[in-house]
Amino acid sequence: MIEALREAVLKGDLGVARAMTSQALADGVSPAKILDDTLIAAMEIVGEEFETGERFIPEMLVSAEAMKAAMSVLRPELAATGVPSRGKIVIGTVEGDLHDIGKDLVATMLEGAGFEVVDLGVEATAQQFVDAVKEHSPDVVGMSALLTTTMVFMPEVVRALEEAGVRSQVKIVVGGAPVTAEFAREIAADGYADDAASAVTLVKSLISGPRT
Repeated sequence: MIEALREAVLKGDLGVARAMTSQALADGVSPAKILDDTLIAAMEIVGEEFETGERFIPEMLVSAEAMKAAMSVLRPELAATGVPSRGKIVIGTVEGDLHDIGKDLVATMLEGAGFEVVDLGVEATAQQFVDAVKEHSPDVVGMSALLTTTMVFMPEVVRALEEAGVRSQVKIVVGGAPVTAEFAREIAADGYADDAASAVTLVKSLISGPRT
């Protein structure tokens, strides 16, 4: 059952992934085991295959959608059993930018890796990031921009977090087509990733141990 569910996620079969998650729970498989041995394991394989060139973004997207389908069934059970997450991430596409595919893929892969994700969606303002940090106490804030005209709002978010007195509470990671590692350093972000798989690796390196 576990192996078959993992394979459904790898193949991007939403219906099978959802149905088999329900069946595994009905058969008494623990939510933690389903998360660790299927979803996290599958998305780690997806990330590894992307990095080695065996898998491309469209294939990552279909696996991510299958993982989301499984998580829609599993998430309430995880909450009910109190399974600790690896950490909490607030993520959003910055003000003025309507692009969400890259951000959505990163968010999905982070959730598949065992992180709790608070997604602010697109056109998230600096104040929305500040409010989310105050409300959710995340470990990491992730910002995405696909346009050179909107990446300028990233330093505004950093400044807003500083002015609100919460910058020291979080790590900041940035990404998106026009964003570079040099730009991340210039705005005093804690890290930069150029794709979803790298983003997961980066967040893992910034967070150690499960949240209690």
